[in-house]
Amino acid sequence: FNPMTTIRFDVPRASRVSLAVFDLRGRRLATLVDRELPPGRHSVVWDGRDRTGATVPSGVYFSRLTAEGQQYTGRMTLLK
Repeated sequence: FNPMTTIRFDVPRASRVSLAVFDLRGRRLATLVDRELPPGRHSVVWDGRDRTGATVPSGVYFSRLTAEGQQYTGRMTLLK
């Protein structure tokens, strides 16, 4: 993606959801969602910035969705 990507996910029932972006070293770069969400399809845009607002370099990043005690990980490649 360049310069932003949309992460889409489904929530089967109302629950607390956390969606964060990590680098290859496992460092949390940004928290995109950390709240109760209603059931249904959701989407969140990540603009390639860390939590301080700095643009991250090209590379591979991971999104981790945590909900109802389960975790799902997705891979993203940022190309500039």
